[in-house]
Amino acid sequence: MQKRILLIIAGGIAAYKSLDLIRRLKERGYAVRAILTPAGAEFITPLSVGSLCGERAFTDMFSLTDEADIGHIALSRQADLLVVAPATADILAKMAQGHADDLASTALLATDKPILVAPAMNPLMWEHPATRRNMAQLVADGVHVVGPNSGRMAERGEEGPGRMAEPLEIVAAIALALQGNAGQAGAALPLAGRRVVVTSGPTHEPIDPVRYIANRSSGRQGHAIAAAAAALGAEVVLVSGPVSIPDPAGVTVRHVETAVEMLAAVEAALPADVGIFTAAVADWRVAGEASQKMKKTGAAPKLALVENPDILATVAKRAVDRPRLVVGFAAETENVVAYAKAKRQRKGCDWIIANDVSHATGIMGGDNNTVHVVTADTVEDWPDLPKTEVAARLVARIARLFQEDRP
Repeated sequence: MQKRILLIIAGGIAAYKSLDLIRRLKERGYAVRAILTPAGAEFITPLSVGSLCGERAFTDMFSLTDEADIGHIALSRQADLLVVAPATADILAKMAQGHADDLASTALLATDKPILVAPAMNPLMWEHPATRRNMAQLVADGVHVVGPNSGRMAERGEEGPGRMAEPLEIVAAIALALQGNAGQAGAALPLAGRRVVVTSGPTHEPIDPVRYIANRSSGRQGHAIAAAAAALGAEVVLVSGPVSIPDPAGVTVRHVETAVEMLAAVEAALPADVGIFTAAVADWRVAGEASQKMKKTGAAPKLALVENPDILATVAKRAVDRPRLVVGFAAETENVVAYAKAKRQRKGCDWIIANDVSHATGIMGGDNNTVHVVTADTVEDWPDLPKTEVAARLVARIARLFQEDRP
């Protein structure tokens, strides 16, 4: 049965993401109605929201036309889940205190259905004691929460927690919130019943108690892939190295530090249908970690290095429990496609996602990525895209492969 979402769009710059959220939900077969608050309508128009939903956006609690047609009580009662995205500090405060002075807050109060909020606000507003109290009350009341993420804000120079979760993260949280409520939301999703293992981020290989070998990987691409796979109904295990970004919703996360720990966590997560190895694993580690901090003596220490386990090749060449599809990533600074083709054959994986991580591109740690999808037969060159969109396209390609029932 088609799941019905009532999306409440409050007033914040993140409202533009709600348009993409509607599109993502419609692609996955959800029915979406939307309430646009007066402040939300200052950022996006009722026409754009209604066009994507396939019916008009609701804006006015005292509209004679709307009340005669459906009524504000029925609007919330007919939904399977209410989603507030963006959830501003103002609407969170109204929800926590039980206010009902407009259409959005009234719909939220007059429902017995689950509610999911995606907070979005300035970092100081998010960290204010009043907001923290309101959030604690909402969680105690059983409200589901996704995000917020940390990062750069719309205000110049502002950075910190308060960015609304990305649309695919919210889609995954919606599927999770709907579990156990009149059936499984993911039952009709293309990766439902599939198990996906994803690695993400860097590894830290200790030299002594305070120093380590690492790289600039942020984990954004791997985390986005995990969220996208969960959004399409997969059971996802994310094995993450040390990162500063939050765990994606609807995903089982295993936190590790070193390459040896990452391999062990991956093998423990098998069997799986798909393995996606996005992590930038350190190639080497020191032969023996110093038990005490190494002191400067005027001469550089001589570090004996040994190779780390090759996680991608180890899994791709397994005789037992090899995932049906093994996808690797190749971060290169030159001859990107040629090196990726050679790596795919050498590692024994099915696909390689190659990208240029030379210093000038800003890929490592950035928000965008430009990739080439290398298979046994083809090379697809994708344009520069947000990492969330790269993830969505890649997971959609994987879903098509399984729907066609080809290895």
